[in-house]
Amino acid sequence: MKRTLFYLFCTMICISAYSQSKDESLDSLYYSLPEAMVTGDKPIVKADKGKLIYDLPHIIKDLPVDNAYDAIKELPGVIESNGSFTLAGRGAKVVIDGKVTNMTSEQLNMLLKSIPASSIANAEVMYSAPARYQVRGAMINITLKKAEGDVSPVLGEVTGKWQYKEKHAFEERASLIFNKNKFSGDVLYSHTHGENFREAGAVSHHTLNDGTVHDIINDAVVNGKGYNHNWRVGADYLIDKDHSISGVYTGLWSDDYSLQKSSGTYNTFNEYSTNKKMNNARLDYHAPFGLSAGAEMTLYEAPILQTMSDYDGNNILTGTDNQKISRWKAFVSQEHNTKSGWGINYGVIFNTSTDDSWQKFTGTGDVPEDMSSVQTESILNIYAGFNKTFNGKFMVDISLAGERYHSPMWKMWDLYPNAVAVYMPNKDHLFQLSVSGEKNYPEYWAVKSSTNVGMGGYQQIVGNPDLKPSSSWDGQFVYMLKNKYLLAAWFNYTDDYFVQTEYLHPERLNNIYKWLNFDFHYTAGMQLSIPFKVGKWLDTKLTLTGLYQREKDSDFYDIPFDRGRFGVQARMNNNITISRKPFLLMNIAGNYHSGGIQGIMDIPQGGGLDMSLTWKFNKERASLKVGCYDIFETQGVSPYINYGNQVVKNWYPSYRSYNVTFTYRFGAYKEKKREEVDTSRFR
Repeated sequence: MKRTLFYLFCTMICISAYSQSKDESLDSLYYSLPEAMVTGDKPIVKADKGKLIYDLPHIIKDLPVDNAYDAIKELPGVIESNGSFTLAGRGAKVVIDGKVTNMTSEQLNMLLKSIPASSIANAEVMYSAPARYQVRGAMINITLKKAEGDVSPVLGEVTGKWQYKEKHAFEERASLIFNKNKFSGDVLYSHTHGENFREAGAVSHHTLNDGTVHDIINDAVVNGKGYNHNWRVGADYLIDKDHSISGVYTGLWSDDYSLQKSSGTYNTFNEYSTNKKMNNARLDYHAPFGLSAGAEMTLYEAPILQTMSDYDGNNILTGTDNQKISRWKAFVSQEHNTKSGWGINYGVIFNTSTDDSWQKFTGTGDVPEDMSSVQTESILNIYAGFNKTFNGKFMVDISLAGERYHSPMWKMWDLYPNAVAVYMPNKDHLFQLSVSGEKNYPEYWAVKSSTNVGMGGYQQIVGNPDLKPSSSWDGQFVYMLKNKYLLAAWFNYTDDYFVQTEYLHPERLNNIYKWLNFDFHYTAGMQLSIPFKVGKWLDTKLTLTGLYQREKDSDFYDIPFDRGRFGVQARMNNNITISRKPFLLMNIAGNYHSGGIQGIMDIPQGGGLDMSLTWKFNKERASLKVGCYDIFETQGVSPYINYGNQVVKNWYPSYRSYNVTFTYRFGAYKEKKREEVDTSRFR
């Protein structure tokens, strides 16, 4: 709790210091809050058919937000951590313009960061997405602006960014949209490049079955460099009202190199180089009578070359591997709206993929076995649902999906219901209750009989061909007051929950990282989101979360466990308008979490403080943002294990970073963007 007070006090001290110069009294800040919290504002949310539609452009107006990724973080109840979003305690899938495709979270995040915030029309938030959206679980749909009226035929935005985090890194991105009568198209390109640096360490008190105890000490310093190209080309043709055809091509090309120097018990050099390539193409057709159909193809390849040697240059191990994925998707759906106001929907979605992966090793020591595997899997999903609005105040959306999953290891049928009810007695109160079921699938590489080694061979990342998909059941309750203040409560239960675990092998000196299924995992939590304003100069959002987490595995190697833990999280984001002419905005953001568990591992508390200053000029077409992040270098955590005979202390330091971002927009800028490709199961 000391850290909680420290981060929040640091945040409030910065705000209060500015408040003294602005209002000449700390008391003015306190006494302004109640009035500010109840004064009227433009409504930022409305409910429609099981979803909450937020006026995201209004939310981010005058905020230091220049891309879609940062804009999502401003939605009430949304928490961003380590490149992923959560909503009421569960992971949230982000899609664009309602189109769900195949892309990894890393690739999706690069895409979102490439989409200008000025192109967003609104955001649709679903705590439990109906089956017709082809997503189970929480979903955030970013709807982008369409060309309207006689706007400029060519519109766009260019951005350049410099970041220093022990090493220099750069990003350039550009987007362009053009419109002509019924035709519109867009081009997006981003390029990231530069160097990176990180450190890590671990101390293992390794006990073997023969009674001997070995203290393994390792420190690693990693220097890397690389570049990434990400591009998209899309086109839409409006045949007639509600009658259109669209296509999009997305590409990725990256090249990365890293050199890891390990010291301690094992003194080695480890070199890695990889060149990832992805090509994705999708075609969608929408008919005026409610029919939608589409097809998509994704090709992905990620070869890796690894060389491990001692300090004298003697080769210990050389490994090459490659993951090659080809994935296809086709779907057809139909929606009807009856005269009585009932909406009926049904459809079929079919996914199939082939994973052609291999791994080869040579070396002077105990090298892993080679691996070569071609696996095909398919997922057939059939769904039906209905929705209805009663008297403009009560809305229901109910659906049922049947899913058949077929892989070399598993053949299973599952039924997953989804029900959402929304009640709005008046404009100031909104109640939502939802229940749903979903299935989660492991990464492709996790189910291979593969082995990746590090730290002189002591560290091994091992695949698990027996890994089983998990099934989750969720329930959420949401209450929103005055379109701003949000209270959410949830319960999530996951059967066959899978996660990567760390384990010291009892027969040999190896630290094993392996994906395993637990008996179950569940969380119960509550979240409160409170935005408030002080005059026209301070805009603050405070998010408080409390939760209980429990995990059980009755056959975890030789040490079964059943563990639970309470936790709290606090986030405070403050935007201070220093001046409007010229426009100067300061952002101060602090966060804290009390830690958690992952199997037998304990995750300690952590948090941090960020600050930035944004200047908009040239009629706000141009902006310059300067920021310092993780100011006190406390954001990282160092998980540890002290359970049974397993004793490991990991060390992951934090680094302060400095960013400078310049953005320029030209034209009236009414942008349209499209879907992202889900490759969450690629590595």
